[in-house]
Amino acid sequence: MTISKNKEKFITSLRLKKFRQKYNNFIVEGDKMVRELLVQSPEKVVALYALESWLAGTEDARRVSSDKCFSVSPAGLKRVSNLNTPNQVLAVAEIPEVEVDPQQVKHTLSLFLDGIQDPGNLGTILRIADWFGIHYVFLSPDCVDPYNPKVVQASMGALLRVHCVEASIGTLCEQHPGLPVYGAVMEGENVFTAELKGASGMIVIGSEGKGISPEAERYLSHRIAIPPAAHSRADSLNAAIATGILCAVFLARVR
Repeated sequence: MTISKNKEKFITSLRLKKFRQKYNNFIVEGDKMVRELLVQSPEKVVALYALESWLAGTEDARRVSSDKCFSVSPAGLKRVSNLNTPNQVLAVAEIPEVEVDPQQVKHTLSLFLDGIQDPGNLGTILRIADWFGIHYVFLSPDCVDPYNPKVVQASMGALLRVHCVEASIGTLCEQHPGLPVYGAVMEGENVFTAELKGASGMIVIGSEGKGISPEAERYLSHRIAIPPAAHSRADSLNAAIATGILCAVFLARVR
């Protein structure tokens, strides 16, 4: 089957945030990622564009109706793919609506990402959240879009399991009064020796280069830091690496 020019235009338009928002759709590419989508949220699949061999040999493809499955040539898939080396399948999926459970926010650990701009960092942070069982990742309005194709790929399927919600930190603190808000800052208390409240609260992760914004810093109830080695010459940690260390430390306190 040949993908029509209009359909090609629609699929490639989803590389841009304004069209993802307009159509409420995003792209998932690759065998592993699409299989996860089909297993976890088959009802969210709008369309599958795949090589005939993939459709014939993939049992999970039966989870969506045949009128949503389209056999395409390698050339056709390459024209709509966002990958340097197109895989066997591309899916268009609905962006899920997320309802935040206040009790879950109150009693579990969540993340607030303050101006994260790098898609690879955001995708890795989502993988970290998924690994540690964190349900909610809140994103400031100036963060990179979690449904950016590069974020989707970097998340390695975590985006399908972690709930991403755009919100300002001020709004979150108003909605969840009394919630401990931990901020990773250079001059904060050593997180390895600090008295933490356990696996509940919100950890604020600042942007690459700038750190936590002055606006977000006003809402911090606890200022913490990952201390460097005495002989270290590094001036900062990658945002995703810092997130992983902090999540490990917090959740270790309740195990």
